[in-house]
Amino acid sequence: MLAFHSDETDVSLPAGSRFPAGRFRLLRETVARELPGVRLHAALPATRGTLCLVHEAAYVDAVLGGALSAAQQREIGFTQTPQTVLRARRSVGATLMATQAALREGVAANLAGGSHHARADAGAGYCVFNDVAVAARWFQRQAGGCPPVAVIDLDVHQGNGTAAIFRGDASVFTLSLHGQRNYPFRKEPGSLDVELPDGCRDADYLAALDASLAALWQRTADDPPRLAFLLAGVDPHEVDRLGRLKLTAAGLAERDRRVLTAVRERRIPLVLTMAGGYGEDLPRMVAMQLHTVRQAHESWRAWAAGEQAPASMYACVSLAGATEGEPG
Repeated sequence: MLAFHSDETDVSLPAGSRFPAGRFRLLRETVARELPGVRLHAALPATRGTLCLVHEAAYVDAVLGGALSAAQQREIGFTQTPQTVLRARRSVGATLMATQAALREGVAANLAGGSHHARADAGAGYCVFNDVAVAARWFQRQAGGCPPVAVIDLDVHQGNGTAAIFRGDASVFTLSLHGQRNYPFRKEPGSLDVELPDGCRDADYLAALDASLAALWQRTADDPPRLAFLLAGVDPHEVDRLGRLKLTAAGLAERDRRVLTAVRERRIPLVLTMAGGYGEDLPRMVAMQLHTVRQAHESWRAWAAGEQAPASMYACVSLAGATEGEPG
């Protein structure tokens, strides 16, 4: 399985930030040590043109040109520097490259990504650009005819930016399971939103997940997704500082297994992103994310052992590299 990373460039954080800056690098190092079957590659940065498939040109230019206002930087949670901008572009590039790989091989991963609070015209909540939205639009542009896409967002915070970007667009089904009383406090309606109470535990969460997946497959039965994105945040975990839910590590593992199995059984290529996680115990948090990557690798192996997906699924998707060193 291919996994792409963008952690070599550090972000600049204001004092008191709870963003776990070292999480993604530690995850990459742990994957390299524990999962030799995962092929790791550094991501290339997304170009301005590809970012503008989703984001307004004025916002993209303000980010790339270092012209975000102080208020915009506070909403994102990062201090704008050339390194922060490069990291944001490479995070989108990682999801783009994982999308290409998933279309070829069934499953691929970005070892960061899932920046679901970024809207078309602004960033927020540690999200500069919305990598999943950009990759979904890139896929649709390459394939032609807007083939359907599913975004399965299991971060504890609602994917309000993704929902806003695809508002009124029936070609992208946005499913979000999130804390009812958690950030963002003004939710953006998606295709299917499931709000969970504070303290929600494994059994209730998994029941809600099963019902949500059943609704996804039912509502897309006439035109099933041709590509799926999974945002596998570990912030629903019981000790997460920002989560407010009470899932155990075993519950999170079962969550991921159910989604990966359901998508693979339908022969839908899947792109994994890691999304949020704000536990104080960094190794413990990375261990949970490692298990997610391990399960994705097992799903990739099962995909390879199964029947090949129909050629028509990929026939109209160009996998050739574009200019400026960008994937696709």
